[in-house]
Amino acid sequence: MIPSILPTYNRAPLSFVKGEGTWLIEADGRRFLDLGAGIAVNALGHAHPKLVAALTEQAGALWHTSNLYQIPKQQELADRLVAASFADTVFFTNSGTEACELAVKMARKHFYDAGQPDRTDIITFEGAFHGRSSAGIAAAGSEKMTKGFGPLLPGFKHVAWGDHEGLHAAIDEHTAAILIEPVQGEGGIRPLPDQCLKGLRALCDEKGLLLILDEVQCGVGRTGRLFAHEWAGVTPDIMMVAKGIGGGFPLGAVLATEHAASGMTAGTHGSTYGGNPLGCAVGCAVMSEVATPEFLAEVNRKAALMRQRLEGLVAAHPAVFEGVRGLGLMLGLKCKLPNTEVVQAGYAALVATVPAADNVVRLLPPLTITDEEITEAVTRLDAAATALETA
Repeated sequence: MIPSILPTYNRAPLSFVKGEGTWLIEADGRRFLDLGAGIAVNALGHAHPKLVAALTEQAGALWHTSNLYQIPKQQELADRLVAASFADTVFFTNSGTEACELAVKMARKHFYDAGQPDRTDIITFEGAFHGRSSAGIAAAGSEKMTKGFGPLLPGFKHVAWGDHEGLHAAIDEHTAAILIEPVQGEGGIRPLPDQCLKGLRALCDEKGLLLILDEVQCGVGRTGRLFAHEWAGVTPDIMMVAKGIGGGFPLGAVLATEHAASGMTAGTHGSTYGGNPLGCAVGCAVMSEVATPEFLAEVNRKAALMRQRLEGLVAAHPAVFEGVRGLGLMLGLKCKLPNTEVVQAGYAALVATVPAADNVVRLLPPLTITDEEITEAVTRLDAAATALETA
């Protein structure tokens, strides 16, 4: 008999009942170091006092009115994001998946209104993950994501990661945009080199295409800049954001230039819950913490420390690990043993990690992790690796 919760997840046999900063407390009292942060969601850790205060204050005032009316906190958060980014305008969603849907619609509507309705194709890349909606899985294109869900939404062309010739060959008179993650998350923590992102920007400018960046996982301070594309010194036309922007509250957004968003007029898109007072109050609190030079400098300092410790871990366990990859506090351990075994051994050592493609274990701790917690996390990963070696 089917369970009451649709069985689409392979869940670990863990039931966390409380979170404190970088720590998760299991129902039986065990304390786990959380190196997953809800898959890069809990940017400020669990139960951050400023987020709790923002949510509590807003919950005591007003939960929901819908976008039929002005929402002051939504306006405040949009103004903060515009001031801190390339964007001229923002649309709020409840998730990264919804942000992907709008990004696709926005790009196509842009060219439709520009008198080029045949320019609908969007080029994406092998290893991508853009959510699990019809547009998201069609954009990713992998068999794992699409098998059994056809017919797929048309209008996506898939290019191998790093295939410059294939990219140029894919562009034709029907191409509207290029969609890419500056750092692939689900794809195995694969950062796009700065020169490649610069090249994509130049190519889009040359061909009159829109550049769409998916920063759902790598954005909001995760790489040591507010947004990952800032490392390359370029800007997109459209950007998808979610996960960290809500610090654990369901919140996403599409940021865009006025030019790219020109087709999105009244009635062309909407969301009942998107940009609700609760989510935007928390988002404002997140931005107040994360979008400061001091906070981002600390992310970079801690990222360097964590990477150094992880390199030592890899050197100490060559039968378990191959190397470290990633950017900022979006790190991956490339494994020699199956990554699922490493994750399971981590649970036994009371440390929570996240598997990814390419046999990688993702390490996505809260950006507020302390030096002492980094040391303890690597100590626990060392114990997990030792257990695997002696099994």
